[in-house]
This record gives sequence, C-alpha cells and structure tokens, in this order.
Amino acid sequence: MKHLLATSLLIATLALPAHAQDRLSVMLDWFVNPDHAPIVLAQELGYFSDAGVEVETVTPADPNDPPRMAAAGRVDIAISYQPQLHLSRHNDLPLRRVGTLISTPLTCLVVLADGPVQQMADLKGGKVGFAVAGVQEVMLDAMLAYHGMEPGDVEQINIGWSISPALMSGQVDGVIGAFRNFELNQLEIEGSAGRCFYPEAEGVPSYDELIYVANPDQMDADVIARFLDATERATGFILNNPDEAWEIFSATASELQTELNTRAWGDTWPRFATRPAALDAGRYARFEAFMAERGATAGGLSVDALAVDVTAQATP
Repeated sequence: MKHLLATSLLIATLALPAHAQDRLSVMLDWFVNPDHAPIVLAQELGYFSDAGVEVETVTPADPNDPPRMAAAGRVDIAISYQPQLHLSRHNDLPLRRVGTLISTPLTCLVVLADGPVQQMADLKGGKVGFAVAGVQEVMLDAMLAYHGMEPGDVEQINIGWSISPALMSGQVDGVIGAFRNFELNQLEIEGSAGRCFYPEAEGVPSYDELIYVANPDQMDADVIARFLDATERATGFILNNPDEAWEIFSATASELQTELNTRAWGDTWPRFATRPAALDAGRYARFEAFMAERGATAGGLSVDALAVDVTAQATP
C-alpha cells in the first residue's frame, strides 16, 4: 500500500507543470544585427532558461521608440545609448541605465579615405551630415572645438539614415553618427574606402554605446539581474568561440547571412561588455558634465539619477 501511494505521488509530481519562468520583454534599438548577439546567444544556448527568465525581444517601428516604451512600461527594458539617456532624463523620462551591452563608443565621424578631408581641420567650409538631431550635433561641435573651430565653420545637414549614399555621392564631406562596425564595411563593399575620426579621441568623453534602460519604479531588479547574468555568460562564450558564436547567431535568421553582417561581426564581438551589470559611475558623471558644458542639457543630474546597479538591489 505504501509502495502504491509513493508511486502515485511520484506520478502526480511528474504530471505537474514546470515552474513558470519570469517573463522579460526587451525592445531592441533597431532590427536584429550583430550588436545584439549576446541576447540571441543567451537564448540559443539556453542561458535565459537556466536563469529562470523567459525573454521576448521586440523590434521598434521607430528607432526613437525604445526609451519612450521603457519609460511608459510598455516593455520591461529597452536598448538605448548612454548619450541619449542623458537627454531622456533631462526631458523627464523616468529611466535608468540598468546594464551595458556594448561598452565602447561605436559612433564616429566618417569621411572618404581618398577624399579632401584628411584631417579634422579640412572640414572647415565643408558639409557634415548627421543622422539624428541632438547628441550627434553636440558631438560634432565638440570635435570641431577640439581643433579650434566653431559650429558655424561647417554646414550641418540632416541626412537621416542615408549615411553611406550621402557621403559617396558628394552630398556631404563627412557624416557624424556612422557606426564604425557597419558604415566602414558598407563603404568598402560598395567600393569606397572610408576613414573614421573617433569622438573619444577628439574631445568627447568615452561612453557606453549601447545600454539597457528601464523605468526604476516598475522594474524587477532581480529578473533584470538574472537577464544580465545570462548575457554575461553568452558574451563569455562569444569571446572564447567567436567563429562558432557567429555560426549560431547567423543561423537564427536568413537576413543576418549577408556580407555586411559577416564583416561587421568581426568588428563588433570584441566590444561586448564582459560585465554588463557593472556600473562605471565616473563615466556617467563625466558625460553628464560634458553635455552641460556643451549646452545640450542643464546638467546637475547625479549618477543615481542616471544609472543603477541592479545586482545591488536584486534578491541574494
């Protein structure tokens, strides 16, 4: 009788549904590309499952949507940019940086390698295109000032996302806002070699390019911490096995299997944050001061008003 009871209890236990995992929605900054590999690999390698998190990724219809969607609680976290975070906070969006995806700048001012601009001073009297108004103009002005020029020394033109065509057609002499892991490769594929002037070497403080942001009043720090732990594991796998990681990543969607993405992969994977939850407070304080010095914001926000270490808030 005891044996039958034990067997019945075992069968009943096996029949119970598995414990539901915590859900987390993540809005990307744009369509899936090599920048998002740690998220995709964490899913494909089962690291999210190990962390007890079910992750849903969402692609925005408009690249300006992610921080607004996170602030409104429409998604749990969103991928944004550290410079954009400073503007978002000064526009009263309830956001905090909760993690880092790519910890080095990717944005650069790109020119044609064989064009008339061989040094920053050569831009004087020329035309510079920008993709997104706001931060990119601030960066350009700071880079010009670093070389003794004024904003009015160049004509600034909003070219939208037509970065490479505008440069190759001669519409502009340079473009601020190009990503060094993509636009340089795209130019080369199309037969026009490019060169980057790097903001962090031209008067702009270094910053985290891609970050995760969330509404601090609505977020679950423990779930986000586990999400970041899983992406940290995935980043470790990528760094140790970049070729295998590319094969796994690119196999998830046919649109990833292009020459541009293949080339971009090699320029992207060394830049992933190896400690995505780690917070460099000085980096955020310096960039907040920079934005104020350039007149882009009123300044004065503390690091706590910009970023949090979710591991310090998560349940042990």
